[in-house]
Amino acid sequence: MEPYYIIAKLPEFEEEEFILITPYTPSNKNNMIAWLAARNDEEKYGELLVYKFPKDKLSYGPMQVEALIDQDSKISEQITLWSQSGSRVIRGNLLVIPIEDSVLYVEPLYLRSEQGEIPQLRRVIVSDGSEVTMAKDLDTALRLLFGRFAEEEIEEIERNIILEEGTTLNGLIENAVQYYLDATDAAQEGNWEKYGENLESLEDALESLRSFIQQDEVPESSEDEEEEN
Repeated sequence: MEPYYIIAKLPEFEEEEFILITPYTPSNKNNMIAWLAARNDEEKYGELLVYKFPKDKLSYGPMQVEALIDQDSKISEQITLWSQSGSRVIRGNLLVIPIEDSVLYVEPLYLRSEQGEIPQLRRVIVSDGSEVTMAKDLDTALRLLFGRFAEEEIEEIERNIILEEGTTLNGLIENAVQYYLDATDAAQEGNWEKYGENLESLEDALESLRSFIQQDEVPESSEDEEEEN
């Protein structure tokens, strides 16, 4: 994988700094044994630091974590759903971030529509090397990973939908139409930031609409009961 820039606090240092890092794996093996940091701030520019991982503890390498992500059924299902809708799914660089005595893996997911040129960040995947979670933002993904949500909250987040009490089908449709009109107006005005925000809101509204319709479908058992009555 290519080296990448991050802002982080290196071990044994007190302040965050701008660094270029890359992980290292042994030849013909996938586990991670070290990572190299190139410092970029002022008088530290060009200084290289190598951090070696303990030999008695297995640290997953980038390819192993990518395999964990590929094996997650919920993530695979979401990526397949986006691809079928005509959007192009772009998996960003997997970031290997050392934190204290552990490693955090973070990978962004972007979507680019067939007619759009600028990809939009849609999900963030995080892993500790054993568990994998995905959410709409980094904070939520980390809370899911480390169990900071109640079980019912996790189920709601995994559905990626938050429906306010009293939501109606007409209300969801009106929201989607309004976001589309606002995006069109913003494009005509050349306000591309507002255009992108409204497109993102439109996509969320359509996801909510689809989930609302699915939840509102009448089960077969209910139809049978009605016939019997």
